[in-house]
Amino acid sequence: MRKTLLRCWAAACCASLLLSGCTVHVTKNKNASSGATDISIKEDVYALVLPNKESAYDDLIVKGYSDIMEMAGYEYIVERPADSSVMNQQQFVKSLIARDVSCIAIAPVDAEAMADLLKEAMEKGIDICSFDRPADPKSRELAISNLGTDDVAGTLMDAVLEITGGKGQWAILSSSSVSVNQNLWTERMRDVMKEEAYKDLELLEIAYGNDQFQTAYDQTKALIQNYPDLEVICVPTAGGIAAAAKAAADSGTDIKVTGFGLPSEMAEYVGNVCPFFYLWNPVDLGNLTAYVSVALHQDKITGALNEKFKAGDLGEYEVTAAADGGTEVILEHPLRFDQENISKWADVF
Repeated sequence: MRKTLLRCWAAACCASLLLSGCTVHVTKNKNASSGATDISIKEDVYALVLPNKESAYDDLIVKGYSDIMEMAGYEYIVERPADSSVMNQQQFVKSLIARDVSCIAIAPVDAEAMADLLKEAMEKGIDICSFDRPADPKSRELAISNLGTDDVAGTLMDAVLEITGGKGQWAILSSSSVSVNQNLWTERMRDVMKEEAYKDLELLEIAYGNDQFQTAYDQTKALIQNYPDLEVICVPTAGGIAAAAKAAADSGTDIKVTGFGLPSEMAEYVGNVCPFFYLWNPVDLGNLTAYVSVALHQDKITGALNEKFKAGDLGEYEVTAAADGGTEVILEHPLRFDQENISKWADVF
C-alpha cells in the first residue's frame, strides 16, 4: 500500500511541476547493494529541500545526495522552488510533513521563518537536518556545515589581506540579510578585522545579491560606482561571485574579486579579475547530507555533541558545537583555486 501511495504521490507532484517550479526525483533501486555505503536498505523516504531552482552549485549538491541514496536503494525526493521565497519552501515542507517522510534535509531561505514548521515536523517524528546554511538550532537535530565559522572568517580575511597588501578599502557581497551562515561569517570577519594585521583595511559596505546573478551583478556595479577607491570585493557565496567577477570585468576596473565559487564558473576570471578564490566540494556536501539524513533516521546519531559516525568514503565525522548554539558536522577545509590549478578543477565542478 505504501508503494502504491508513493507512486500516486510522485505522479501528482510531477504533474504539478509546471505550476510549482519544483524538481521532484523519486527513485527506488531494489537491486542496489548496500555494500558501497554504511546504509542498510529499508522502506524509507528521504527529502532534500533546496533554496531555489536555478543554481549550478545546488545541482552538484543534488548529485552528491542522489548518488548515495541511489547506491543504497532509498526512495528520495528533491524539492527545488522556482524562486528563493520562504513561502515556496514552506509549501514544500508542509507537503513533506503530510507525506510523513523519514528525514528532511533543508537549506533554509530564512531560518527564522522556517523554524516553526520544522519544529512541527520534528514533533511528528520526522528527522530534520540542515545543510549549506543552518536551520534554527531548535528546529534541527544537526547542521551540515561546509566550513567552521572561524575557518571561513580567517580564510576570507587573509584573502583580502593578501590581495590588498594589507591596506585599502574593500566590500562584501553576501547572499541575503536573512542568511544565517552568511551573517555569522561576516560578523566573525568583523571580529578578525580588529586584530593588528588587519588594522589598515577599511570595510565600506555589506551588499546583498540574493544568490541571483542579475541582482549580484547590479549590486557589484553599484559598489564600483559608489566607491572609486574600492580595491577588493569579497563574495562568500557561490551564488554571487561569478556575477561579481563579470561586473568587475565589464566595468574595466582594477577592482579584484575573491570569495567562494565554482571553478567551472570562475575559470575565465582567474588571473585577471580574480587572483584566487575558494570552495569546498559541493558533491561531497551532498554525499554527507545523505549520510547524515540516514544516520539520524536510523538512530545511529541524534545530533548530540561528540557523537561519531561513518560517512562512506568521506570517512568518520564527529558532531561539534556550532556558533549558533546548536550542533554541526563540518565537511572539510576549503580548497584554493588559482592560475596553477584552475584548469584541472574547472572540469570537476
